[in-house]
Amino acid sequence: MNFGKYAYELQKKEKLQKKKQHVIVLKEIRLHPNTDTHDFEFKLRHALNFLDEGNKVKVAVIFKGRELAYKEVGENLLKKFIEGIGENGKIEQDIKFEGRAMSAIIAPVKIKK
Repeated sequence: MNFGKYAYELQKKEKLQKKKQHVIVLKEIRLHPNTDTHDFEFKLRHALNFLDEGNKVKVAVIFKGRELAYKEVGENLLKKFIEGIGENGKIEQDIKFEGRAMSAIIAPVKIKK
């Protein structure tokens, strides 16, 4: 068998396999402790759209300056966000505080092809 023909066949098989696989992307939504209700709902709708597309969503509450003293406000905001997601997603990584950000990762329930 000709090596060039063999290499071409392998290349075609790899390309076909890549075509069939679905890459999951991590989208990030950033909030602040003093985010207003309309902005919150707007970002929640975006998160629901990301989950419907089959992407994971990282929700982060970013603290600036004196906001660090009110960590419970950020935690309540994240819990409210997770409740808003409801049945559309499941928590992959629970609420975690790292540096000046508190975050959680939500995965889609079903993956869209």
